[in-house]
Amino acid sequence: MASVPRGVTIEEWNDDLAREHDIDAYYARSNPIVRAIEGRRLRLIRSLVGPHPHERLLEVGCGGGHVLERFPECDLVGVDVSGAMLEKARDRLAGLRVELHKGELGAVDLEPTSFDAVICTEVLEHVVDPGSVLAAIADLVKPNGRAVITFPNDPLITRAKGLLRRSGAAALPPLKGIDWGGDQYHLHVWTIREMRALLSSHFDIAREAHAPFRSAPVRCCFLVRPTAG
Repeated sequence: MASVPRGVTIEEWNDDLAREHDIDAYYARSNPIVRAIEGRRLRLIRSLVGPHPHERLLEVGCGGGHVLERFPECDLVGVDVSGAMLEKARDRLAGLRVELHKGELGAVDLEPTSFDAVICTEVLEHVVDPGSVLAAIADLVKPNGRAVITFPNDPLITRAKGLLRRSGAAALPPLKGIDWGGDQYHLHVWTIREMRALLSSHFDIAREAHAPFRSAPVRCCFLVRPTAG
């Protein structure tokens, strides 16, 4: 796990990530296996959200807008601490009903219980206090609303990358570039059991899905709802 260097703000930390790992290139030109996994994750997110026209949908850590663009029927709100990412999102989401906010979720002025759905995908591993982000999401979603939270399965990913490197397979054309990442920017690592425990402290878990599939859960996707009662 990494830590934010002394004297570096979380905004600077995330801007460095955006500059070192071009999110547009990641989705468009990364290794075909990586693209297939991420495509599956994006499809799962949309399926789990189950959007309806004109619902108000928030993405926490909206990055370059690659997730929000999949919900053109909704009234979109994106929040990100990285100005570099938000510049990409503004370009990508031009023409959609969207408002973008720069800053950490707790510091952005959003009305409580005002969102039908909230998405937070591959973000919690990058924040200093994941619990506070989940608590803020729980405050923002409507009582009958839902959130979709996804995590990278870093223990599995690390084992797989290590095996590929040791075997020499990572240098072969079909797998070349599979080591793309930004893992050095992950402040937290969770097992799937730990993911469930973290989410259960703030929500009721309604459904769990995996990309590319359950037997290879590289990305872990959860549909959660406000805790009953």
